[in-house]
Amino acid sequence: MKTRLQVVVVGAGIVGASIAYHLTQRGARVTVVDSGKAGFGASSHSFAWINAGAKSPAAYHDLNRRSLEMWDRFAQRLGCDVGLRWGGKLSWEATSEGAAALKERVGQLQEWGYPSRLLDEAELHRLAPELSLGTVTAAEFSEIEGQVEPQMVVDACLWRARELGAKLVEGTSVTAFARSKGRPRVESLETSGGSLPCDVVVLAAGVSTTELAAKAGVHVPQEESPGVVIRTDPRPPLLPTVPVVYAPALDPDHPALVRSEIHLRQCHDGSLMIGEGNQESLRRDDTQAHADDLLGRAIHYLPSLAGARAITVPVGYRPMPLDGYPVLGFPAPNSTEAAPNVYIALTHSGVTLAPLIGELAAIEIVDGVRVESLSPYRPERFL
Repeated sequence: MKTRLQVVVVGAGIVGASIAYHLTQRGARVTVVDSGKAGFGASSHSFAWINAGAKSPAAYHDLNRRSLEMWDRFAQRLGCDVGLRWGGKLSWEATSEGAAALKERVGQLQEWGYPSRLLDEAELHRLAPELSLGTVTAAEFSEIEGQVEPQMVVDACLWRARELGAKLVEGTSVTAFARSKGRPRVESLETSGGSLPCDVVVLAAGVSTTELAAKAGVHVPQEESPGVVIRTDPRPPLLPTVPVVYAPALDPDHPALVRSEIHLRQCHDGSLMIGEGNQESLRRDDTQAHADDLLGRAIHYLPSLAGARAITVPVGYRPMPLDGYPVLGFPAPNSTEAAPNVYIALTHSGVTLAPLIGELAAIEIVDGVRVESLSPYRPERFL
C-alpha cells in the first residue's frame, strides 16, 4: 500500500481485537475504540467453548470447524498464554427422549466428518471418573473441542497490535459518522473524545452494532439475548481430562421439579464457570440465590466441587443477529444509503470464530475482495 490504510475498529471484544490484530499484521494503521473497557462486554460473559458441534447447517458447521482448526496457529502467533486448552467435550442424557435427540445429533455430525462419537457408560466413567453421573441413557464425546480465556485473547491481540502502532481508546462512545456533503463514505467518527479520521470503519460492537450501523445507513437487526453464567472461587484442578462438561437436568422424571441442564468448565485461574440450558438459552436471573442453586446442581455431578463459593455475574446481553448467523462484510455495492466503507462484524459465536473472522476481515478490507465463504453472511440479506 502506497498509503497505509487508516481503520477505526469500534468494539474491543474478542472479535474486534482479533480484527485489529490481523489488520496491523497487514500494515494498516488501527485505532480501537470501546465505550467501556476492552474485553468487558459480551466476551466477559461467554462460556468460551470452542466448538463446531453445536452449529448447523453444514456450511455454517464447516465455517466454525475451519476456525476451530485455526486456534492453535492463532495462539502461537500471539506468542503468549491465552488459556487455550483442548481435550474435548462430554455430554450425556438421562431420559429416553434426550437419548434419541443426542444419537440423532451425533449421527449428523459424523456424516459431516466431525469426530463426535457415542459412549457407553463404562467409557464415560473411564474418561471422567471425577463425575457422579446418575442415570445415563446416552452419552457422547467430541474430542477436538476445547476452551480459551477471552480476556487473555483480547489482551494479547491488543498488545500485539499496539506493538505495531495501534491505539486503544477506552471509555469513549461513538456519537456520529461524519460524511462529506454529497458523498456516502464516512470520513471520520465523531466520539465523546473527539473526531477520528478513517478510511474504513469496522463495527464489532456486539449488541450496540445495530444502533451504530443504523447511523451509517446499514440495517443489522438483532434479537435480545440475555444470558447468565456464574463463577466460583479458584479451586484445585477438578476436570483433568475433559475440560467442557454438559450434564442433564436434575429430576427428569418429575416435570414440576425439572431445572435446565448445566454446563461447566474450569478456567485458567482455577475458578469454574457454570451456566444452564444451551448456549442460546435466555436467562435473566443473576441473583445470589440462583447462583447458589446452579452451584448446587454442579456439585451434584462434580462432588469434588463441594465447599466452593458461588460468585454472581450480572446478566449479560449477547450479540444475536436476527436469524442467528453472523453478519460480516461491507454493505452491498449497489446500496444507495449505506456508507460503503463501514464493515460489519457481528456474531453470536465470537469465541470460536474469532481467528477466522479476524483473518478474513483483514483480507476483505486490505485487499478489497469479497471472500466467497462469507457470502451467506452479508448484511444485505436483511434488506
